[in-house]
Amino acid sequence: MLKDTVKICKTGAKMVAHRGVSGLETENTIAAFLAAGQRSYFGVETDTQRTKDGFFITFHDGELNRMMGVEKKIRDITLEELRGYTMTDISDGKKRSDLVVPTLDEYIRICKHYNKTCILELKGVFSVKDIEDMLEVINTEEYLDGIIFISGEWESLINLRKVLKTHPAQYICGKITDELIESLVKNGLDIDPYFEALTEENVKQLHNAGITINCWTVNDPAIAEKLDGWGVEMITSNFLE
Repeated sequence: MLKDTVKICKTGAKMVAHRGVSGLETENTIAAFLAAGQRSYFGVETDTQRTKDGFFITFHDGELNRMMGVEKKIRDITLEELRGYTMTDISDGKKRSDLVVPTLDEYIRICKHYNKTCILELKGVFSVKDIEDMLEVINTEEYLDGIIFISGEWESLINLRKVLKTHPAQYICGKITDELIESLVKNGLDIDPYFEALTEENVKQLHNAGITINCWTVNDPAIAEKLDGWGVEMITSNFLE
């Protein structure tokens, strides 16, 4: 079990803590976000989706089984009911009373306090109304300029563009094609590919098209340093710093 993050040598890449420092603390929890906030990370990544009663929370899976051993889906549960379940400490597998699912505003306040960029993944399809409601939460915290949106759902990003025409946003993908690059440029989007999809050649191609690159999820120091050498702007990791 890791006791601390692993420092790497880099020249320009900004490090992003995946679901908080999920190599040290249970993913997408206040503990994981604080661990990132108190270190040198540029960004803190999390996932957001809505509960049955419309609250935005930070949780990756669509169901509770993996993290809580409960056969329920996020969309079928209220925030109050969700807060009644706790997760386990990854260091010893024991339940901890503080390991409950955070709300979006709690995550944003931590990032704002530590001056970290929120790398906020829209999980599933977000309608224009979902995005407008989410922005109400973000604007209440006065931190829109501190957020980069990411999503693996193209529809969510297109809906985001209907509301925010030029705000930083990245498409999560596992493959890079010429057609995708054209679509990214057309819609003013950047890219967040699986790191194995990147080559020195397509990194140059993306940069020539004016596209910023974030990549996931890199836990090998040698690979992270190679990507940094290629000029990748952001590297998302569970524990590399």
